[in-house]
Formats: sequence, structure tokens, C-alpha cells
Amino acid sequence: MFIEQYIANIPEEHRDKFIRLMEVLRENLPDGFEETESYGMVGYVVPHAIYPDGYHCAPKLPLPFLTIACQKNFIAVYHMGIYSDEQLLNWFVEEFPKHSAKKLDMGKSCIRFKNGQAIPFDLIGELAKKMTVQNWIDRYEKMYKRK
Repeated sequence: MFIEQYIANIPEEHRDKFIRLMEVLRENLPDGFEETESYGMVGYVVPHAIYPDGYHCAPKLPLPFLTIACQKNFIAVYHMGIYSDEQLLNWFVEEFPKHSAKKLDMGKSCIRFKNGQAIPFDLIGELAKKMTVQNWIDRYEKMYKRK
């Protein structure tokens, strides 16, 4: 229900891109990630059925991995893999110019696609494939989980 309402509230000029982004993630994320509401955005998480400990900051929540959002001036992809894995980040930064004529607009885990900017869907699909659920759990436990 949340996801349908979220999509319905996206401005028409961005809706098709956002839906296509969701389709790309659904097609390319490895098995085990679950699409759900996450922090008021469309999220892809490791469900409690796979990782019962949940997110260390709020254990009742599933372990977040990737979220997408339509903000006022951009569509954003928040990918914890590129935030936590320097090799993956470097790969993405090197690949981006091969897929887009636009300058990469990126924060720590956030990749922003401004209004009218083409989203490199093939590249986002490749990025989605790069980290399995177990890869993410291992990395998360090593870097973030308090022992």
C-alpha cells in the first residue's frame, strides 16, 4: 500500500523514470532483498527472516540496503554498498561517465539524478547485482554492527 501511495504522489514528469528505476532494481537485485517502505522511501532491505538482528540502530527494522526517493529536484538512489565498499564506489565512479554524459552528482551513499537528467538504468542494474544479501550482511557486521 505504501509503495502505491508513494508512486501516486510523485509528480507526473518523474513518475515513469521512478517506476522504471524500481523495475531495474527488481530485475537485478540478488535474491533475498525485499522491497518495502524504508524511512519514508521505497526501500530494499534484508528482511528479519534472513537477518533476525535487524538494523543495529533500530532492531525492529529490517537491515536497510538500498532506498530510492523522488525529491523535489531529483530522483535519488541511496546505496549502502557504495557507502561501505571503497572498491565498489571506485568501480561506480569510473563506470558512470561510460553510461552518462552528465556529471556524477553524488554524496556518501546518495546518487542524485536531477530533473531532466537521464538515469543510466543499465549502470544502476549492474550496481544492483554487485552485492548479494550475504555480502551485505558480512560487510555490515564488519563495519557497522556493535559487538
